[in-house]
Amino acid sequence: MFDEILKAQLSRTLPRTDLPLPGRREGKVRDVYDLGDHLLIVATDRLSAFDVVLTTIPFKGQVLNQISAYWFEATADVAKNHVVSQPDPCALLARKCRALPVEVVVRGYITGSLWRDYQAGRAGVYGIELPAGLRRDQAFEKPIITPSTKAEVGQHDEPISSEEVVRRGLVDPEIWKECQRIALALFERGQKLAAERGLILVDTKYEFGLAGDELFVIDEIHTPDSSRYWEAAEYEERFARGEDQRMLDKENIRKWLMEERGYMGEGPAPTIPDEVRIDLAKKYVANYERLTGKPFEPADGDPHARLVDNLRKAGIL
Repeated sequence: MFDEILKAQLSRTLPRTDLPLPGRREGKVRDVYDLGDHLLIVATDRLSAFDVVLTTIPFKGQVLNQISAYWFEATADVAKNHVVSQPDPCALLARKCRALPVEVVVRGYITGSLWRDYQAGRAGVYGIELPAGLRRDQAFEKPIITPSTKAEVGQHDEPISSEEVVRRGLVDPEIWKECQRIALALFERGQKLAAERGLILVDTKYEFGLAGDELFVIDEIHTPDSSRYWEAAEYEERFARGEDQRMLDKENIRKWLMEERGYMGEGPAPTIPDEVRIDLAKKYVANYERLTGKPFEPADGDPHARLVDNLRKAGIL
């Protein structure tokens, strides 16, 4: 039944919004409207990988928005966040903050781009001395932070060390210290709750913003777009055999692009077949259901019309 809903929704995804609201700007996935003291953040169904927008995935925006809402609530005692309300399955009304120009990436395992950098001898860019002889997907003794700059749409984020963040004046030293402390605390909470659901939170990125002198977690948190999740029950056996881990996150599409199309963000983006779009949608929905313990309720039909209707009901339009 859900397969049929997904197939029908392939032609009714939300690639972008054009709401009669001020200050619209477009990120890789989110459309943001500046409402003065608040921001309206709409999670579209756009799929990006290697910093390139590729296609859309049915219900992706809804999954991202509702997983973020779950995690923001589950970590509210760890850090302040920008959430005000959720007027639509794909939309978030948020406190307006001045975003810091650095993403705080926390990693519990050596995998993905860090593993590729480690193999190529480029991991030193983060200013961290990684021991020799590490194996792919091996756990670190304790999580590490590998920051990156935030690039404009169509540009690539750049790895950077914590020392360079401060040296360049990108973030005030004391604020940067607090960002790292909060990020590690959020990651610890995320790993604990994920483990209770039989998942490993492998790594993730956090974004921070300032409202006056107050620091807030902004954007998204612990979603399958911003995080890696592995099946905990299969980790040790797969690691021992050197096999790929079973994933419930965006790494699935990165892996498909590299292995099936030889694509890593350079040159023309390949077309993504419908069966790949549906498979990724299922993994995102499975992530939502595993993490929240609740069945996913797809907001099918015309997502833009529903969004407009809900924003009117909320008095935002």
